[in-house]
Amino acid sequence: MPEAKPATKKAPAGKDAAKPAPKEAPPKGAPEEPPKEAPPEDQSPTAEEPTGIFLKKPDSVSVENGKDALIVAKVNGKELPGKPEIKWFKGKWLELGSKSGARFSFKESHDSASNVYTLELRIGKVVLGDRGDYRLEVKAKDFCDSCAFNIDVEAPRQDSAGQSLESFKRSQVVEEEKKKKKDDDDLGIPPEIWELLKGAKKSEYEKIAFQYGITDLRGMLKRLKKAKVEVKKSAAFTKKLDPAYQVDQGNKIKLVVEISDPDLPLKWYKNGQEIKPSSKYVFENVGKKRILCINKCTLADDAAYEVAVKDEKCFTELFVREPPVLIVTPLEDQQVYVGDRVEMTVEVSEEGAQVMWLKDGVELTREDSFKSRYRFKKDGKRHILIYSDVSLEDRGRYQVMTNGGQCEAELSVEEKQLEVLQDIADLTVKASEQAVFKCEVSDEKVTGKWYKNGVEVRPSKRITISHVGRFHKLVIDDVRPEDEGDYTFVPDGYALSLSAKLNFLEIKVEYVPKQEPPKIHLDCSGKTSENAVVVVAGNKLRLDVSITGEPPPVATWMKEDEVFSGTEGRVRLEQRADISSFVIESAERGDEGRYTIKVTNPAGEDVASIFLRVVDVPDPPEAVRVTTVGEDWAILVWEPPKYDGGQPVTGYLLERKKKGSQRWMKLNFEVFTETTYESTNMIEGILYEMRVFAVNAIGVSQPSVNTKPFMPIAPTSEPQHLTVEDVTDTTTTLKWRPPDRIGAGGIDGYLVEYCVEGSDEWIPANTEPVERCGFTVKNLPTGARITFRVVGVNIAGRSQPATLAQPVTIREIVEQPKIRLPRHLRQTYIRKVGEHLNLVIPFQGKPRPQVVWTKGGAPIDTSRVHVRTSNFDTVFFVRQAARSDSGEYELSVQIENMKDTATVHIRVVEKAGPPQNVMVKEVWGTNALVEWQPPKDDGNTEITGYFVQKADKKTMEWFNVYEHNRHTSCTVSDLIMGNEYYFRVYSENICGLSDSPGVSKNTARILKTGITFKLPEFKEHDFRTPPKFLTPLPDRVVVAGYTAALNCAVRGHPKPKVVWMKNQMEIGEDPKFLMTNHQGVLTLNIRRPSPFDSGTYSCRASTSWGRPWPSASWKSECRSEAPASTQGSWLLSPDPDLPEPLSLSRVITRFLSRTQHTSVLLESVALLSSSWVGGGLVTWGRVTGAATVGPP
Repeated sequence: MPEAKPATKKAPAGKDAAKPAPKEAPPKGAPEEPPKEAPPEDQSPTAEEPTGIFLKKPDSVSVENGKDALIVAKVNGKELPGKPEIKWFKGKWLELGSKSGARFSFKESHDSASNVYTLELRIGKVVLGDRGDYRLEVKAKDFCDSCAFNIDVEAPRQDSAGQSLESFKRSQVVEEEKKKKKDDDDLGIPPEIWELLKGAKKSEYEKIAFQYGITDLRGMLKRLKKAKVEVKKSAAFTKKLDPAYQVDQGNKIKLVVEISDPDLPLKWYKNGQEIKPSSKYVFENVGKKRILCINKCTLADDAAYEVAVKDEKCFTELFVREPPVLIVTPLEDQQVYVGDRVEMTVEVSEEGAQVMWLKDGVELTREDSFKSRYRFKKDGKRHILIYSDVSLEDRGRYQVMTNGGQCEAELSVEEKQLEVLQDIADLTVKASEQAVFKCEVSDEKVTGKWYKNGVEVRPSKRITISHVGRFHKLVIDDVRPEDEGDYTFVPDGYALSLSAKLNFLEIKVEYVPKQEPPKIHLDCSGKTSENAVVVVAGNKLRLDVSITGEPPPVATWMKEDEVFSGTEGRVRLEQRADISSFVIESAERGDEGRYTIKVTNPAGEDVASIFLRVVDVPDPPEAVRVTTVGEDWAILVWEPPKYDGGQPVTGYLLERKKKGSQRWMKLNFEVFTETTYESTNMIEGILYEMRVFAVNAIGVSQPSVNTKPFMPIAPTSEPQHLTVEDVTDTTTTLKWRPPDRIGAGGIDGYLVEYCVEGSDEWIPANTEPVERCGFTVKNLPTGARITFRVVGVNIAGRSQPATLAQPVTIREIVEQPKIRLPRHLRQTYIRKVGEHLNLVIPFQGKPRPQVVWTKGGAPIDTSRVHVRTSNFDTVFFVRQAARSDSGEYELSVQIENMKDTATVHIRVVEKAGPPQNVMVKEVWGTNALVEWQPPKDDGNTEITGYFVQKADKKTMEWFNVYEHNRHTSCTVSDLIMGNEYYFRVYSENICGLSDSPGVSKNTARILKTGITFKLPEFKEHDFRTPPKFLTPLPDRVVVAGYTAALNCAVRGHPKPKVVWMKNQMEIGEDPKFLMTNHQGVLTLNIRRPSPFDSGTYSCRASTSWGRPWPSASWKSECRSEAPASTQGSWLLSPDPDLPEPLSLSRVITRFLSRTQHTSVLLESVALLSSSWVGGGLVTWGRVTGAATVGPP
């Protein structure tokens, strides 16, 4: 939590109490004032005594906008293992350093005499963006500590004198100042950050704002939109560094800058230090580009970089992103008692990684560690949370989070329950003997005090107090009468006391001169009618038996036939006056039995027996096993121990742990009396082990053998959406979806069962589980009504069944055949030569239809085409496609008289051949015109373009000229004078370029400069030509009702005007006739001719010329007769090559030389109306029409 700000703490006075004015900054050059002392605790919550390594923590300050701020802290170096590493942060993660700007300066000094480090942070000209929470972090090896403080920025005070002076300024100056103030409203963002934002891309604004703690994104964007960014052209750099780069740790990055002059000297800097070439930093020069390669980036490479060329520099920042921190060893559940030391350890994949600790969803911080009695420790990759003295408040669920994962564990804290394993026994001792009070408790760490009659017993020469493990002893040597009393042992911290009485036995000796037979006096504590003595195994047994007799009798101890006589060893005898002692050190089970003492003297003998019963903790329980497991529970059963230790078993204690862990967690604190226990709150999918302890009045047995590792796993939920997919006369196909809940045990498969209507027996359809969500049940009786169900099976057993709501009648359903042609086969399917053809076409139909493939109506070639057909689809497969496989394939699916067909068009293509007749058609200047013809073989697909290359005849090195050229010609420019060039052309289609090119048969020679070519003088050519029919109209005989066309060709310049006539009548806009003129080819289309359309058709072409015949015109006419006439007429025109007038004979002769229809001409000529005289009119007559030639 950020600390309170002293500047905002209100005075305790009323509403009108004035706030203290902020302190003004000292003038320039004046010595810096020391920071203000923190206010007392009753005025500000920030005042607190220094704790940890900080002798003086940074104070929260309030500074005016534009003034300097100084933060001072002192660190005790005596508590640090080495020189500390100092880091200043703004907010939680933004580290302040050299890249934070020139306004931030850091100073660190060390006083070797007092071993105190003084740390200073100075912020020059504070702006509104500097306010907020800050943090100082000190690290030294594995030690780390931090403290927080706050900086508040206030608006500057207004000076009345300044205001009055300002009022005298001109209004224009005031407006300029307001405008300047508005422009300078930078939202408290430092100027260097504005410069970074102006040069950054829009996509990087959010990243820069997050890096520098800018929260008002809307205001920042508005400010950037209004700002006029002036792009300064650099004389040294043509391309500068990007504002920032990012790279993953361990990877390589390149910083590229482009300079205007490759000869300029260039230097690279990192955080102001020049970078020298090494294996880490590699310099590369590629043309005008200068590249800095940083290999195997580490966190140390996260810095500011700059490149300098003369006086110009450009800057960038490199951000090294750490790899995700994975959790290697997660936290483990722990169960402890109040006051114990707890260490919760987690191991991550990277050293020095940042981890976050949470308790019940609340983050644990170092700032709160002093209040909550916990601390953090780092040991390499291990992160440890330590509680030195755990309390009930510390129990809960702890979680560790990294940027690559998380883990959690439960910490259970219980109150200690002290158990008394051996109580203090009453003692009766004689003078000068030793009295030993001994007790045993369950906790070895428990201490306690001894009291005699309510007064604490202090150790002395005769009194010894000892504590060894769980045993507490009070030993009194040379017992005196004043030692008699009640002795009590009180454990520290427990409302429990153990008491016993010490009886002093006073012996009075009287002389009896006469003989007395021996007598045994038994005084056994806890004796029964059979003189039984009970001892706990492991304890010391001492049987002191008083004997009397005169003269003193001799005592003999026996166990059945075994006589004891030794005075040393574990079992020994001790003889004293009037007492015979039988001592067993550390009693064992084999010591149990009946012991006999026999005393004899001359006056007689006496015999007594004592039954010694050795009690012990029971043996461990037997046959401990887990019988049933569930999602988060397991049933544990066991057998009682064979030996109960001589005391009845009162119950059992149970523990469990995760497999591989060493920490056992108790499952019960009160003894459990049954031999079957249900353990709950386990995690599904985790291996566990369990063990059991038996408990009797003596204590707790050794643990039983661990159960075999088991995993809490529950069966899956029932399968979902069970439906019938298909039914035949003997089979039913079912399909379903996986269960909603599968769990950690996964799913091994599914079992299908069915039940015939009228029966209660479920018959399994499959013995082995099927993995897929579908199954076909076969061999079913036709016509029967059957109910189906499906269960999921895993290691935990069967799930609940999913059952069909209605029974299914087993009967075939006829379904009409239908081909479902895939979308990509509805258009031409194109493949390359050599590739495989694999067409999968699904269809439907019941019963199974007959599938037939044909090509062009004929069966397909089975030697090339492989067809595989199933109940639902057919596969058309060709291993290596050839062009012969192209064509139209037909697929038919037929069931009885029902049929469906589909057509598939396949085209197999390959590379085209080379272009033909590549020639250099023309050369001018440094240009050449290259033309070619399309290839003979287009590869069974269209040509998409041509690839043109050129080569100098001297070197014959080929260079690209054009790619994807669509035309069959191109102009090659920028050829070198004096060189001679060859050209080659590749044809291109969807398969790529042709394997071989077409090479030009001739070369293009580029003449050198300096040679002038003078064009010869020429007279401008007159391109005007009279109309001339190149192809005459033929006579046609057509069938009524079928469209007919009359064609002829005419030439003339300018383009002649064409008129079609029928029987000398011009054909107008009659819709029955369609007249076209395409590049001089004239066509008259007659739609559905009838006998009324018979006649003589003629075509007349005419044009008008300008000079040299301004008013002259030429007309040409061509005729045709339809439908049955063989007569025709042709156009006769003067030959422009003959300047002299034509005689009649020459006209006839010239006309006969131009036509092949001599008989038609002779038959058509009827009358010569006039002769050719000096350009006169020549008229030819015939039966059906005339051809007229008009002079120019």
